[in-house]
Amino acid sequence: MPVKNQYSELLKMSSPCEKLIRRDIARTYPEHEFFKGQDSLGQEVLFNVMKAYSLVDREVGYCQGSAFIVGLLLMQMPEEEAFCVFVRLMQEYRLRELFKPSMAELGLCIYQFEYMLQEQLPDLNTHFRSQSFHTSMYASSWFLTLFLTTFPLPVATRVFDIFMYEGLEIVFRVGLALLQVNQVELMQLDMEGMSQYFQKVIPHQFDSCPDKLILKAYQVKYNPKKMKRLEKEYAAMKSKEMEEQIEIKRLRTENRLLKQRIETLEKESAALADRLIQGQVTRAQEAEENYVIKRELAVVRQQCSSAAEDLQKAQSTIRQLQEQQGNPRLTEDFVAHLETELEQSRLREMETLGALREMQDKVLDMEKRNSSLPDENNVAQLQEELKALKVREGQAVASARELKLQLQELSDTWQAHLSRGGRWKESPRKLVLGELQDELMSVRLREAQALAEGRELRQRVVELETQDHIHRNLLNRVEAERAALQEKLQYLAAQNKGLQTQLSESRRKQAEAECKSKEEVMAVRLREADSMAAVAEMRQRIAELEIQREEGRIQGQLNHSDSSQYIRELKDQIEELKAEVRLLKGPPSFEDPLAFDGLHLARHLDEDSLPSSDEELLGMGVGAALQDTLYPLSPQDARFLRSLERPAKDSEGSSDSDAEELATPYSQGLDN
Repeated sequence: MPVKNQYSELLKMSSPCEKLIRRDIARTYPEHEFFKGQDSLGQEVLFNVMKAYSLVDREVGYCQGSAFIVGLLLMQMPEEEAFCVFVRLMQEYRLRELFKPSMAELGLCIYQFEYMLQEQLPDLNTHFRSQSFHTSMYASSWFLTLFLTTFPLPVATRVFDIFMYEGLEIVFRVGLALLQVNQVELMQLDMEGMSQYFQKVIPHQFDSCPDKLILKAYQVKYNPKKMKRLEKEYAAMKSKEMEEQIEIKRLRTENRLLKQRIETLEKESAALADRLIQGQVTRAQEAEENYVIKRELAVVRQQCSSAAEDLQKAQSTIRQLQEQQGNPRLTEDFVAHLETELEQSRLREMETLGALREMQDKVLDMEKRNSSLPDENNVAQLQEELKALKVREGQAVASARELKLQLQELSDTWQAHLSRGGRWKESPRKLVLGELQDELMSVRLREAQALAEGRELRQRVVELETQDHIHRNLLNRVEAERAALQEKLQYLAAQNKGLQTQLSESRRKQAEAECKSKEEVMAVRLREADSMAAVAEMRQRIAELEIQREEGRIQGQLNHSDSSQYIRELKDQIEELKAEVRLLKGPPSFEDPLAFDGLHLARHLDEDSLPSSDEELLGMGVGAALQDTLYPLSPQDARFLRSLERPAKDSEGSSDSDAEELATPYSQGLDN
């Protein structure tokens, strides 16, 4: 093999599987002399072969169980030849598929073995299932190590010889034969007992007579066509399971994404709900504050109106006093009335001052609250409101000026009145009346001042009402914007939901399209396989028809021959050739280790003579390959031998002349 020349180079390279190989080498044939000891020659060459193969076939690398096969080969030949034979076994005897990381071929073998067990030993199969004793628990090592870890070497090598000639069929046969022989004992054991029985009793049942095991194995019914059908069923089942796993994985991914989306939407909804509640609470607080301000404003207005009424009464009283100045007769009742009015005026003054202080405090509080409110965003509306405020402020300033002028006039009148007060010093009653008038005038002056302050407060209240109106408009606009944003959010949520629905529908359609495409591809492959099988059958049928035609022609030539003597000689030659054919068909001897070199001699054959598949190679066997290699025949000899092996169908109407014509080229071929 070409890979034989690479063996020395492969040993110089490093493999990622070296640690695993070192770990398992000590457990490979631990009782055999060749492999006993940590640094023995057997362990070293076994490590070299396993490392070289892990570098040649990186997809398989190293798998437990393959070391036993390589160890058996190393008992028979040098490490380079053992490496070449192991490569050939892996490539052409289905072992590579068994040792792949997925171990798909092992699952197929277990599936086929379970079918044979159910078909041929139904009672034992039922017992295994009732005890949950799966086939893989005892049969996996049979297929992976070819019974090398089950039987002693004399029995295991016998099975291995048949495996090299027939393939994995012997593993099925030997496995069922073991179960048939031990069926009665296994039916009486539980799961643990059966496991111990497989490990301790079965391996040593045939130590003295391996032929008995082989005879039992070849009594087992084995149908290759059923095996092919089971292989197709297993492939279809695995393909369906793979599609289901892909679909489940896709659904899990979609479910995870939907859960994440739901969590995000729930968080957004909770945040919006918090903002909405906070806005409602703020609006309630502002409404309550507005209500309190309105009540306070109503109280201030009522106080202002009462102060205005008192001022009017004082003015009327002043007018009456001015009219009565010219009347010399003043009574004590009038003086008492003036004293009562003076006391009431002082009380009202005190109340007005208290209310004034309270209003000042409230105005300061309202100014602080107004400073904390947000600014106006709409510039145009703010300008209009500012113009209106300036107009009202101008009116208030004008009214304040008028009030100041009135106050100045009243003060001038009072000064003039004081300057004329010298005329009443002569009479005590007039003096008391003048003092009362002075106090009344001072009270009225204070009332006028209070009225001016009330107007200023009224102006301040108007300003506060204007600001309140501005802030109310701002709140209305903010509420409108919030409603618009909420509607937009609802619209976007509905649109997002629709898009999610469309996305899921498109994904579902895509998955359906992928499934349909996979089904179509599988159908096309099945049709191709059927067409290839049909073509192979047609070719086989054509070959049979050609052979039949050749036989008919040969038989006709022999029947029309007139030379009986030559026919007898030809028959003698035919008998000799049949003897040679039987000798060639006999099983080749494998006593000499160098006989394994015949495995790679088959590489020198023509490409047309090689088998087209692993099954044909297994059907041909190693012996047939050695036979064709060691004893090559010409095409005429091969056709003649095939014609001898097939039975004659019709011999009537033949002659001796045709036999002479057939024998002449054949004898020339033998001379050549």
